[in-house]
This record gives sequence, C-alpha cells and structure tokens, in this order.
Amino acid sequence: MASGGNTLSKAERLSGKKSISTLLADGRWGSLGHFRYCWMARPEGPCPSSQKNAHQGRALPAGLSADGVLPTSNSGTSSAGVVLPGRILVSVPKRFFKRAVKRNLLKRRIREAYRVRKIAGVDVMFQYNSAELAPFTAISADVAAILSRISAALPEPAGKKTPENLPEP
Repeated sequence: MASGGNTLSKAERLSGKKSISTLLADGRWGSLGHFRYCWMARPEGPCPSSQKNAHQGRALPAGLSADGVLPTSNSGTSSAGVVLPGRILVSVPKRFFKRAVKRNLLKRRIREAYRVRKIAGVDVMFQYNSAELAPFTAISADVAAILSRISAALPEPAGKKTPENLPEP
C-alpha cells in the first residue's frame, strides 16, 4: 500500500455532488496548455464533509479534528488558526481516450504534479483537453503554471502586511 507522504488524503480530494456543483457554478475558469481548469478559494472554517462524517461515527481523515480543520501550522494559517487542505478533481474525457488505461495514466500524472505543488484552501478541477498523451514533464509544467496563476489571483489575507499597506515611518 502507498505510504501517507506520497498520496493525497481523502480530505484533499474533491467529492460530493454539492461541492462539485458549487465549484462548477461559482468557480473561475481558465485554460492553459493541455488543460481547462476551474478553481475557487474555499471559505475559512470547518469542512462540511468532515462534519457529516463526525456525526455519523465514521473515522476522520488523518490530521483532521472533529470540527473538520487541520491543526495549526506556521505557514498558510488563517485568522482563526486553521488551514483548510486544497482539494482536487481530475477529469480525462472518454472522447479523447477510449481506453481506461490511458485515462488512468493521465489522471495519475495530473494528481502527482498537483501533489508536489498543492495550494491550501483552494478547490481545483483539472480537465485534460487534448487528444495527445502528454509526457509527465509537460503535464507537470502545465499544472505548475496553472497553480502559479491561481496563487497570483488569490486575494491577500486580511492580516498579512504587504509593502503597499504598511504605514510610512
């Protein structure tokens, strides 16, 4: 079985009809290289899916408390002291690749490229939109460029001081 450090946990996978429809309806769309993508910053606070699991008596994903938040860390914390994991959804349409083997290969490559550079607190859907089977290096470069676009478009946290909003001495 895969070790915990080299995989995406259940909390990092976007699932559920409500979460996916919210992302598709309210998210921001873009395209780059082989991909079309949709992303949305998640509001700070408890994760609704893990709250549902807590009252049903199911085991929580590793690292989550009963209220559905990750423990506080030094980087990427919110004002409430919680860090929401970034969630990902990967889609490779059957119209481009009829065989499941190639679709699954592309999904694994996309997830690995995301896992190395993931962004906390952002839901992202990657849709592969090319009929060619791209190598991992090309997929990794596209995913890195997409994630840098997303991080540049994210609003600054309210408590973070930037050179523009610092008082003059």
